[in-house]
Amino acid sequence: MEGIGIGSDLVIVESNAFQFPSCKITGFRHLKCNASKMELTLTRPDDWHLHLRDNELLEAVVSHSANHFGRAIVMPNLKPPITTTAAAVAYRESILKALPANCNFTPLMTLYLTDSTSPDEIKLARRSGVIFAVKLYPAGATTNSQDGVTDLFGKCLPVLEEMVEQNMPLLVHGEVTDPNVDVFDREKVFIDTVLQPLMKRLPHLKVVMEHITTMDAVKFVESCDDGFVAATVTPQHLVLNRNALFQGGLQPHSYCLPVLKRETHRQAIVSAVTSGSKRFFLGTDSAPHERKKKECPCGCAGIYNAPVALSLYAKIFEEAGALDKLEAFTSFNGPDFYGLPRNTSHIKLKKTPWKVPESYSFSFGDIVPMFAGETLEWQSFCV
Repeated sequence: MEGIGIGSDLVIVESNAFQFPSCKITGFRHLKCNASKMELTLTRPDDWHLHLRDNELLEAVVSHSANHFGRAIVMPNLKPPITTTAAAVAYRESILKALPANCNFTPLMTLYLTDSTSPDEIKLARRSGVIFAVKLYPAGATTNSQDGVTDLFGKCLPVLEEMVEQNMPLLVHGEVTDPNVDVFDREKVFIDTVLQPLMKRLPHLKVVMEHITTMDAVKFVESCDDGFVAATVTPQHLVLNRNALFQGGLQPHSYCLPVLKRETHRQAIVSAVTSGSKRFFLGTDSAPHERKKKECPCGCAGIYNAPVALSLYAKIFEEAGALDKLEAFTSFNGPDFYGLPRNTSHIKLKKTPWKVPESYSFSFGDIVPMFAGETLEWQSFCV
């Protein structure tokens, strides 16, 4: 694509050197630019890692995701966790009931893996038509993970073998929980001691390494056989490093797990995501908590980014000079890995400044979003 300067405007014209992933640029459908405005039209994205919680919190936050995304992989770490097909079906019905009227949003359900999960449950989940993955939480690794796995290569091995047979992806929270391991090294140690041995033992198991945070994770994903290992990437791990936890005092709304890492790791993830590799795709890990549970003596982990995620992804790809690769990351790589059709509807991203609300208020309390009170440059709109 070439730009021709005419006065203050930049007119984008088609050339053989540049194409958007979905089709050639014709009639300025996908990109319009001038000195003050830029617009992108993208295939509607999906969120491949989302926390919707339940009850009042579910009703409060689900519209923020439904307004931006066509589908979402919904995390099962409720209290009690979603460990059976019957529970996943019931949870899905609760989500559908909480959606705004005339909303076209599809929750894709997951099961919470435990030491007692059976291979028969995996068969039942596949037959249900609404469960698309199984989530591995090492016991004690993050929010509501106390019922997670303690014996992956022993008690869980028959389940993992059945998942290979059913072509059911394993979604991995990739951190060890050994208290002797530094919190900033938990992901790397997990790769070395769990993921690499797992892929050697079950090379045809489909694995998504969730919310990667290190260059070690990038290298691991890129080293695996094509089509079997992929990774989701959050907006916070693309735009923030660990300094964000401490600038101007302790910042509880920048605390998530896996925790933010050094700038060198952030840069490695940005490079991987904006390279055009199909191994990486959008997963916000948007995790709502009431303000009082974040701003307290022992604040919980999780960043609520659903209202701002697309704005931040666009920022990262623009700064990298890779807006042509944004659509594949947001809309193509995820469904292709899961073997699902791509969405047929579209959204529009406009470079129009807007101020993020300081908080969202509900009857039970407030939820503080990522970048609360700050001005972002990209907004998304339904087409």
